Amino acid sequence: MLKLTAFDTGPCELFVKLENQNPGGSIKDRIGLSIIEEAEKSGRLAPGGTIIEATAGNTGIGLALVAAIKGYKLILVIPDKMSREKILHLEGLGVEVIIARSDVAKGHPDHYQDMAQSLAERTPNSFLANQFDNPANALAHYTTTGPEIWEQTNGKVDAVVAGVGSGGTVAGLAKFFKEKSPHIDIVVADPVGSIMADAVKTGEYEYNGGSWLVEGIGEDFVPNNIDLKQLDDAETVPDKEAFAIVKTLLREEGILAGSSSGTLIGAAVRWCQRQTEPKTVVSFVCDTGNKYLSKAFNPPWLKDNDLVSRGEEKDLSDLISRRADLGEMVSVSAQDSLLTAFKRMRSADVSQLPVMDGCHLLGLIDEEDVLSHVYKNEQLFADQIEKVMVTELETLDVQDTEDSLCEILSRGRVAILYRGETFLGFVTKVDLINRYKSIFASV
Repeated sequence: MLKLTAFDTGPCELFVKLENQNPGGSIKDRIGLSIIEEAEKSGRLAPGGTIIEATAGNTGIGLALVAAIKGYKLILVIPDKMSREKILHLEGLGVEVIIARSDVAKGHPDHYQDMAQSLAERTPNSFLANQFDNPANALAHYTTTGPEIWEQTNGKVDAVVAGVGSGGTVAGLAKFFKEKSPHIDIVVADPVGSIMADAVKTGEYEYNGGSWLVEGIGEDFVPNNIDLKQLDDAETVPDKEAFAIVKTLLREEGILAGSSSGTLIGAAVRWCQRQTEPKTVVSFVCDTGNKYLSKAFNPPWLKDNDLVSRGEEKDLSDLISRRADLGEMVSVSAQDSLLTAFKRMRSADVSQLPVMDGCHLLGLIDEEDVLSHVYKNEQLFADQIEKVMVTELETLDVQDTEDSLCEILSRGRVAILYRGETFLGFVTKVDLINRYKSIFASV
């Protein structure tokens, strides 16, 4: 348990329980063990069986750690918005991962929970963990998380702020703390677009197709684990605020936290600021930020998803995802080898690189250039880039029209943007698609 000092919490003290320190890196380690052990006791999970679950990733990791020790096969259905790090972690644990759509509501056959249910029905000797409707989920928090908080605060806790994914965390915490005192507030932290805050505050909700980028919390339905009458309040937090808080946590508190932690702490701060008397408030660092390095801590991804504020310049430069003049682009020199270029493309997840001499753009090299040169002769990877790079470049000034940009992109070329004599960066088809996706999302 750690007291936060980087945020204005009004008259309250805000503590976070560091669930990122668990073996699998998240609070879901608790329920992975509980769900499997309770299923074994009831006979629903037999030796040599297959565990199937729908998960945002962390429950899957918790289940995988236990399943590996106990010798069970594990199949997980995961929404396609989850971070690549989580998927690689699961695959490294030997899990079979099936990717589902994240743009459909529960009840659609491609929704991750519906897919898991269907898979379990047709898989012999299988057990659907069903964290969304499994009493063992809340039991884990009733018997471990709640008592630990009570002990760590010496029983002096006035409110607990938690998110809702499967609902087990708030359900277990609510049961435990309401038994201790009916005056302890259970507050739901909810991303904008989810229905849980409305459900808690009014008992009424309607899912209108909202979406959010934080992972693991927020719902389009109320999980069966939850009794809304035991939840006292709720706060909603926009994605942009949540991701900014994650960055603050790292820079000012030294905590590498996942994206949902930003929502929880943002909600806790908002709730604290509304109070008129001192209170002790507890929330969570739900998981480690190591699982979100390609997202929450990746400036181009944050920019592509409108999660960072960079003043718009109202010209074509607003389309550039990595700015060369701001030091954001990965580049090579003409004397570097093709192997160096290829490795940098892979590490930066790009298909082309600028060839630079200081701040001056000399040329461009892409995957096709490398492939055509080294095909059937890997020794040519040692050749210098200047032998292969393209030097006849089509450039645009940032004041040119979007039609001019589209004309270049339609011919399969990359648009190279300058402001006067200064090279700013590239614009690709994906960059332009991202612009229109953002406009559509805001309508």
